[in-house]
Amino acid sequence: MKTQIVERLSALREAMKANGIAAYIIPTSDPHMSEYPAKCWKYREWISGFTGSAGTVVVTAEKAGLWTDSRYFLQAAAQLEGSGIDLYKLMLPETPSIDDFLLSELREGETVGLNGETYSSADAEALEKVLSRKDIRLNTECVLLDALWTDRPAIPDAPVFDMPLQFSGRSSEDKLMDIMVMLHKAGADCTILSALDEVAWTCNIRGTDVAYNPVAVAYLFVSDKENVLFINPKKVPEEVAQRLKKEGIVLADYTCLYTYLSRIPESSRIYLDCSRTNKAICNALPKGVRIIEGVSPANALKSIKNETELEGVRHAVVRDGVALTKFYYWLEKSLAAGERVTELSASKKLTALRAEQDYYIMDSFESISGYAAHGAIVHYGVTEESDVELKPESLYLLDSGAQYLDGTTDITRTIALGEPTEQMKKDFTRVLKGTISIAKCKFPAGTRGSQIDAFARKALWDAGLNYLHGTGHGIGHCLNVHEGPQNIRMEENPTVLQPGMLISDEPGLYRTGEYGIRIENMVTVREDSETEFGKFLCMETLTLCFIDTRLVVVSMLSAREHAWLNKYHQTVYEKLSPYLTEEEKTWLKAKTEEI
Repeated sequence: MKTQIVERLSALREAMKANGIAAYIIPTSDPHMSEYPAKCWKYREWISGFTGSAGTVVVTAEKAGLWTDSRYFLQAAAQLEGSGIDLYKLMLPETPSIDDFLLSELREGETVGLNGETYSSADAEALEKVLSRKDIRLNTECVLLDALWTDRPAIPDAPVFDMPLQFSGRSSEDKLMDIMVMLHKAGADCTILSALDEVAWTCNIRGTDVAYNPVAVAYLFVSDKENVLFINPKKVPEEVAQRLKKEGIVLADYTCLYTYLSRIPESSRIYLDCSRTNKAICNALPKGVRIIEGVSPANALKSIKNETELEGVRHAVVRDGVALTKFYYWLEKSLAAGERVTELSASKKLTALRAEQDYYIMDSFESISGYAAHGAIVHYGVTEESDVELKPESLYLLDSGAQYLDGTTDITRTIALGEPTEQMKKDFTRVLKGTISIAKCKFPAGTRGSQIDAFARKALWDAGLNYLHGTGHGIGHCLNVHEGPQNIRMEENPTVLQPGMLISDEPGLYRTGEYGIRIENMVTVREDSETEFGKFLCMETLTLCFIDTRLVVVSMLSAREHAWLNKYHQTVYEKLSPYLTEEEKTWLKAKTEEI
């Protein structure tokens, strides 16, 4: 494999030389700025051999580097060895940014190339501005790898399927009207939806083109005059095509998008979410078209779940909770019997149990199955090489989720496999206090996620502890498990929390080389009350799974927190027990007893 990478780099450098390119950038993204690109767009993996989910390769005539974050330092070092590609560790003081690297390596008048289909318009414009400091040009129409990657996989062609009204709650026609209302308010008359989850949500379709996300490869042009779904027509069953036509959506071939956009009237005012729209789309627009920038209307609309969607999620978390209960029951029995269970086999067992549940489509992300020190790696991805056996000692962190037709789930539980230490218990209890603080918080309408993030951290901060990831991310409805624009994190985000938003609640604590702790539930924002000081909102916890009380120091909980935990466990047992065997009921009853 390393020999192939060296050969590929050599071929790329020849192509760069022939095209007058001094440096070439290969990001992880696909044309839709997806978190999980389909195989045909894994250019960065093909050129480098690095299989992590985040990273950017930059190649010059003399050097090649991969920039990635701390999640992948060890993996990248191993996979890049002997490839001729150096590892640049992001966020370390000695690591130059890609911008600084390019400015230091290139001379005035030289050109940086990239494929505009795999680079967001916002990022491309920011890079162009930086490079202009040294009179370095940026070519965003430089497609070099397609000719070199001779066995490149085809674009996925699996058929799409309908998201029926009984689960979606609103027709595509209604959603398109809502989008047009927002466009008109912004002074625009059309938009192009690039993000696959936005297209799927608007058209009420789902697919299996991308790992973990039930979406299909497509674009959607929305305007006063017509709505066009750019997709491989072979992917659309006749009954779906007829339904779309009835709701005002016509079909066009996926490959025709850029030609279509080049022919829209120059007087058009197109609304674009430039951070979620690739640069090639902007390049295709006629010169006179006015671009109005902002958060995509579809992204904003789908973040607020309607009552039908929320009701679906409430059903989905019950089935998910049943699968999780069966899993932890199996795990405890297996370890007690001395059976060999590993991080990987445990993850596969949970997937199998979820697959037995009604409406299951796929997992919603690669499970983070981390035993002991592996639990301290925030985004640990178990492989055949890293897989270790679970033993009756230390802690086991399992972050997992599923895609069901009526909802998406995301849950983390940390359990003790042996007798926990006092430090483990105190750490766990402080994390739990943070989870409960978000679950119990009440805040005025107009509050942003950054304003309540500290609630989840206070108990940790009081002890001089912290975690470096966000506290919560938006979650889709049978869509991407990571969804914007809302979140709960320390960094400022102008999006306010609104009723109907679905968010994760996941504080954590990680002791490198020892163990990791994270307790994650899904919550939804709800209306709470109205006083002379205005409207107030609150959180409703949706996730149903026991919390390991063996790790709880009861004396560290306030009366309010103590009551919440006991009430939560009562709810877990009441909602899940009807679907369990007698043995499983007895086991869950013990796990959810009052403390």
